[in-house]
Amino acid sequence: MQNGAVRVELTGPADDSDEVEDASDLFRVIGRQLRLLRERAGLTQKELGEQLGYSEELIRSLERGRRTPQAEFLDAADELLGAGGLLRAATEDVARAKARARVKHPAWFRDYAKLEVDAVEISFFSTLTVPGLLQTEEYARTTFMARQPLLEEATIEQRVAARLARQEILTGWPSPMVSVVIDESVLRRGVGGHEVRQGQLKHLKRLGQLRSTTIQVLPMACEDHAALEGPFILLTPKDRPQLAYVEVQSVNRLITDAEEVRILAARYGSIRGQALNPRESLALIEQLLGEA
Repeated sequence: MQNGAVRVELTGPADDSDEVEDASDLFRVIGRQLRLLRERAGLTQKELGEQLGYSEELIRSLERGRRTPQAEFLDAADELLGAGGLLRAATEDVARAKARARVKHPAWFRDYAKLEVDAVEISFFSTLTVPGLLQTEEYARTTFMARQPLLEEATIEQRVAARLARQEILTGWPSPMVSVVIDESVLRRGVGGHEVRQGQLKHLKRLGQLRSTTIQVLPMACEDHAALEGPFILLTPKDRPQLAYVEVQSVNRLITDAEEVRILAARYGSIRGQALNPRESLALIEQLLGEA
């Protein structure tokens, strides 16, 4: 490792906190209430999902306390099941539980997360998954559920909440200038299944229309490019030099060495030149959305 480079290695999942356990207990209680109300109404999980516009898998996960119940779902389910405000009343408790857990990043990621909050410019090159800063809740949860060794349910919810909390910088003010180059294969891969993939593509389309966010797709027809060694992030904190962050398998590295950062920045510039321009990239995302 060169001088000036900081290396942080992932040695295991972050410790669970009391706040996360409290949130998980709350979600399980709400799930049991939902199941009892559904059964009282004589509905199957599939039937309830169809009437509310949600998947059967989502209803199953909510009843088991494995998913965070959203306010709009609680409102709709309360009305449909005739709960008399029982489910709707939990909305504020869910919001407080999410707020307590949302900033609990795993230890190995905290140094980067602190720098990201105050960044004025962030550039992503992604070849495996959509960058965390741009992921939907469903997509993020899928990536954490697929981890091996397996993560506990409480830890998954903790990390999903923390990842979504990071995204507030995209719509806050002042927001950083965000540039993203995503390999086309990432968009075509059915992470989480059809519904999750479609939701993620729609989300990318919305983000690509923000003034501060530029999304480009590196086409699969591109036979070679300057960063075949893998994905990376370039980040410029306010009033500080640019740095880089790389994460692969269980090795995570925050790079501050000026020469290493310069090389990655040069590679990123080359990749952007080979990628589709923003308008063409959004058109490709539209095309993928239209495919069966």
